[in-house]
Amino acid sequence: MDIFAKFEKRLGPIGDYAEKAPGYFAFPKLEGEIGNHMKFRGKECIVWSLNNYLGLANHPEVRKADAEAAAKYGMATPMGARMMSGNSDNHTELERQLAEFVGTEDAMLFNFGYQGMVSAIDSLCSRHDVVVYDAESHACIIDGLRLIPSHRYVYKHNDVEDCEKQLQRATEMVKKTGGGILVITEGVFGMSGNQGKISEIVALKSKYEFRLFVDDAHGFGTMGKTGAGIGEHQNCMKEIDVYFSTFAKSMASIGGFLAADKKVLTYLRYNMRSQVFAKSLPMPIVVGNLKRLELLKTHPELKEKLWHNVNRIQNGLRERGFNIGTTNTPVTPVHMQGGLFDATQLILDMRENYGIFCSVVVYPVVPKGTIILRIIPTAVHTDEDIDKTLEVFSLLRDKLEQKLYPQEMPQIAAEATV
Repeated sequence: MDIFAKFEKRLGPIGDYAEKAPGYFAFPKLEGEIGNHMKFRGKECIVWSLNNYLGLANHPEVRKADAEAAAKYGMATPMGARMMSGNSDNHTELERQLAEFVGTEDAMLFNFGYQGMVSAIDSLCSRHDVVVYDAESHACIIDGLRLIPSHRYVYKHNDVEDCEKQLQRATEMVKKTGGGILVITEGVFGMSGNQGKISEIVALKSKYEFRLFVDDAHGFGTMGKTGAGIGEHQNCMKEIDVYFSTFAKSMASIGGFLAADKKVLTYLRYNMRSQVFAKSLPMPIVVGNLKRLELLKTHPELKEKLWHNVNRIQNGLRERGFNIGTTNTPVTPVHMQGGLFDATQLILDMRENYGIFCSVVVYPVVPKGTIILRIIPTAVHTDEDIDKTLEVFSLLRDKLEQKLYPQEMPQIAAEATV
């Protein structure tokens, strides 16, 4: 059989709607300057779907640093992998500053956050080891686990009691294999907005021997007194053995980093295949990230404005009777009831008639009959943006409850699929 033949039968639970989804429900094209207002298909919308938490994407100092670095170095510099010919003072300085900021001995840059997480798990774990991980871990963690031959035990989301049960199983297993135990979880879960129970997991170290790996993509820059992340926020950074974050969210850039003891990162630098055999992060991105980190550290008002907006919109949603789960971070999931067709009609109505753009999550990511509209507040949103969005969400909920939306895939103008 032709290996491609299966693509003609089924494209997957979301891909089965590929003919009607592109350009609107999937792969939409937002245009204009990155910010709270952008254009979608020629119409201005309030945008709630960008992880530009601190508003750095179009900060004038960031734009200036990016432009000057691109003009000075070009996108090719440095050429080659870090180990061979792609190292620079700027790369090592960014690593030094990141380690200092989050309070670890060392830090290591990644070209891409997703790739870095996958490859780090692959490099850290052998067939003798056991991984214990949260059931709602991000896809990059799951893909990393797929690569490794280690034993794996999953615990119920944010359930420390179940985590301990899996640690008990893991402890018995490593007695047989002679390996070690790695616990992996997230600092802030990007779908629910829940904080990982890092400090409670850390407390289990008094009873079990394991190392802790935390993916803090949504926590770095948003959590903690200085924005140094979930470890600072929960006062347990020194007990996080491997700390990961990405530049793609609060830093509004690209790439990522690990922070850990020097001995751990020395091993990874010489054994992490995705870095040993990949071109170094381009110099303009590194220089731009140095400027972003500087602003993150020296302008606390950016995080303060973010949290003003977070509290305003989350309190407003709760006061209006919306279910936003147990989020205690900027990630704001708004739960509604309805199926796939309800979701598509709702999104069409929200964008075309009310000028609101946010991400929608449906089955198979969440159970059937559930719609989640995920809002990402940022420092550049205004009180007016929030007030309008609250009004629109109330109207949309009323339409859903009154079953006013047709139970069919909406017809979108042809240009939407271009």
